Amino acid sequence: MISHLRGTLVHKSPTEIVIDVNGVGYLVHIPLSTFERLDHSDEQINILTYMHVREDTLQLFGFATEAERDLFRLLISVSGIGPKMAQGILSGLTSMELREAILIGDLTALTSISGVGRKTAERIVLELKTKLGKIEFAETATTPTSLQLKARSEALVALMSLGYSRASAEQALRTVLSESRGEEYSVEELIKQALHHATKK
Repeated sequence: MISHLRGTLVHKSPTEIVIDVNGVGYLVHIPLSTFERLDHSDEQINILTYMHVREDTLQLFGFATEAERDLFRLLISVSGIGPKMAQGILSGLTSMELREAILIGDLTALTSISGVGRKTAERIVLELKTKLGKIEFAETATTPTSLQLKARSEALVALMSLGYSRASAEQALRTVLSESRGEEYSVEELIKQALHHATKK
């Protein structure tokens, strides 16, 4: 099994990248959180991977951090969640946001992710809450509070209702939160700040 790849980034999109490793191009599916951590330089990059093997397909999924990969593995262990849905869930929330949402049972945050209904969100919480409590994640980001997660979820819905795509709205909100330096914003403040960063598509 391929555990990681080190090579040159030759193609990058919000959902996949191509890494050239000694002349061989590997197509790797990635969540949005990993996409935002990668730059466009020609320097060597290292990406953690998970190989999904089925009778009719062989896919590589890539992650910038061990926490993302650990969460991906946990998500695909949940009944009804495949690798593509797990990739989408990790695109909707950062690893720390997702971990906090599961631990506190924040169904609003989970159902704000495209493709995740209430039953799926309940199943994620039920099957992963105990498992997550036993795992430590080495992330440098500050763990968001339940109020922050709720505000972020409501701001995301509001931005999408204003005509912004989910990807654009999520990226704008992440930019705002990364620049907040720990300050907690209300829903209105989040939307106002995000409007300066979001681009309609």
